[in-house]
Amino acid sequence: MSTPTESTRPDPRRNLLLGLLPDDEFDRLLPELETVELDVREQLYERGKGIEHLYFPVDSVLSLLATVEGEAAVEVATVGHEGMAGLPAFLGSTESVHDSFCQIAGTAVRLTTGELRRFLSQDGALHDLLHRYTQATMVQLSQNVACNRLHTTEERAARWLLQTRDRVGADEFTLTQEFLAQMLGVRRGTVSLTAGVLQQAGVIRYTRGRISVLDADALHSAACDCYDVVQAEYQRLTVAPEV
Repeated sequence: MSTPTESTRPDPRRNLLLGLLPDDEFDRLLPELETVELDVREQLYERGKGIEHLYFPVDSVLSLLATVEGEAAVEVATVGHEGMAGLPAFLGSTESVHDSFCQIAGTAVRLTTGELRRFLSQDGALHDLLHRYTQATMVQLSQNVACNRLHTTEERAARWLLQTRDRVGADEFTLTQEFLAQMLGVRRGTVSLTAGVLQQAGVIRYTRGRISVLDADALHSAACDCYDVVQAEYQRLTVAPEV
């Protein structure tokens, strides 16, 4: 983990939650935010260990993994610029229930758990935004359960690649077969076959751990409906709730 220089530091308000804050509230929060550069595979949380910081990804993507004794870890959710990692701390827990790693390298801003709680003790929009984000995360988790049970590996892979493209904000990004296998809950050999199908159809190009999305519309068509369900839920964050 490193700290980017001022000239290379991306705008933290690219993070949806921070971007939705009123200007005066964001200005009050800004001095508490630390900009960090996250590396691939960098561990942020360990299951059963305390949550010291909460992370707001800017152009990085984080992975939440569930582990079962004696079995390979399986990804249960991802967090990109639409959200925040460390949600259990907001909900009052002192420990992480998942392992969490950086999946796509990039920038995030973070603040300590104590700083977040002190900030939330004041009246402001962030408290409501995080409650609504909690709801969106619950939808993502439950949709992932249904998706893993009902949809094909190709459909699920296309959905995940679309979500990653959205979060990175680019048609090309680094992705290892190991991470893709964890997301899909399959063996690496299955990942190779699945990527091969999408590549042969001219939808993506996958070489040496880099994905290039060649036809986003075709990738959307190949994905299951879960992509649209989850995207719609996060889109609701941008709509002010009725009083």
